[in-house]
Amino acid sequence: LATNAAKSLIYAHPDHLAGVRVLGIDEHCWKHVRGQGKDSFATIFVDLTPLIDGTGRARLLDVKAGRSARVVTTWLQERSPAFRDGVKVVTMDGFAGYHTATTESLPESVPLMDPFHVVQLAGQKLTACRQRLQQHIHGHRGRKKDLLYQGRRTLLTRRSLLNKRGTDRLERLWAEHDDHIALEVTYLVYQDVIDAYQHPDRKTGRRLMQKVIDQLRRGLPHGLEELAQLGRTLWRKRAQVLAFFERGGASNGPVEAINGRLEHLRGIGLGFRNFGHYVLRCLLHSGQLSNRVNAL
Repeated sequence: LATNAAKSLIYAHPDHLAGVRVLGIDEHCWKHVRGQGKDSFATIFVDLTPLIDGTGRARLLDVKAGRSARVVTTWLQERSPAFRDGVKVVTMDGFAGYHTATTESLPESVPLMDPFHVVQLAGQKLTACRQRLQQHIHGHRGRKKDLLYQGRRTLLTRRSLLNKRGTDRLERLWAEHDDHIALEVTYLVYQDVIDAYQHPDRKTGRRLMQKVIDQLRRGLPHGLEELAQLGRTLWRKRAQVLAFFERGGASNGPVEAINGRLEHLRGIGLGFRNFGHYVLRCLLHSGQLSNRVNAL
């Protein structure tokens, strides 16, 4: 009875899917059990419209088992035509499956790759470059006394936040070895990506990001393999990346925040075994349903 009442409270309410213009999609690990593999993952759907409008917080709409294009396609096709027509922007990470499902089921909407994941991707290429040079120059993984290893966190820090100690460490790093020029170039591109997102004017930020994409697209000298990989990815996903600057700054950050809240919920519940019950608990926890619950 309690389960049926919860389902009715959530899914049967006329406002459950009302007014969704900005939809966030992300994967979520709902249980950590060895040997379960993909069965441990789910896809969460979040309404970001209140944040964009400045009327409230993001709210969880639903949680579906699995993480694939089929999961997203099925969920969207189960919604009404009015709901699908109302969704104008879909934020997500770089997973191609989510992008494919969105473009097929919501052809009039704009898929948007989240800034966090773009910066994270650039940071991963910077770290990969550092690790490659570490092996090439020293012949072993980073050790405490290696300057390349000492600078691993400094390299990923936004340059405007560096103190004198961090700045001095980078200067020593650039001067330590001639091959470090590849790391310096990769570092500068990483910082340029951050600067594009942090610029207060969206049009200028878009121009800066377009400049980064074009520079990497024109071809790079030998020894910048990681930047070449980054350039190919950004060029392939350029429409999704640039959409951030064109669509009011919609971001998947609040979706990640809800994801973290669900992780906490699973922790204080000491884990869940029944996925259906877990979904209902998630929606009651992060679906902005307090008014409905208090009215019972």
